[in-house]
Amino acid sequence: MPEAILMVNPATVDLESEPIPPEWILGGNPVARSKKLSTSDDLSSAIVVWDCTTGDFHWQYNKDETIYVLSGEAFMTNDTGVERRFAAGDLGFFPAGYACNWRITKPFRKVAVIRETLWTPLGYGLKALNKLLRLADPGSKSPLLFLLAGFLAARWR
Repeated sequence: MPEAILMVNPATVDLESEPIPPEWILGGNPVARSKKLSTSDDLSSAIVVWDCTTGDFHWQYNKDETIYVLSGEAFMTNDTGVERRFAAGDLGFFPAGYACNWRITKPFRKVAVIRETLWTPLGYGLKALNKLLRLADPGSKSPLLFLLAGFLAARWR
């Protein structure tokens, strides 16, 4: 079994400036920072730590994003006006194409797993191919499949 290659405390990772686009800011002066901790071999997924000071802003997700909140408090409002609170310990998922407004009331830090989306038929095809490869040789992991998936994900976006 391979050893873990990423062992960090996301609450203490040093982050770098990642400004929110000025036209997305709705109120206050939110200042965002982030750090990419790891990227998958096929370049389709990444683990990121992100934080932001108080303020309001619009956000458009261009990739699937799963978040785990480490600290702070924020309120997310969707396009129908439904508001949800996020605080330490909360888990959320935002599909590519989703848009919402965020109101950060206490400095907010999260870990995010960001994943490129695949064209649905292609995703099902890759799942089927992977299943066939596992059935043919249960102990193998085909590097060709990972390369193909990464190439196709980038190509179909």
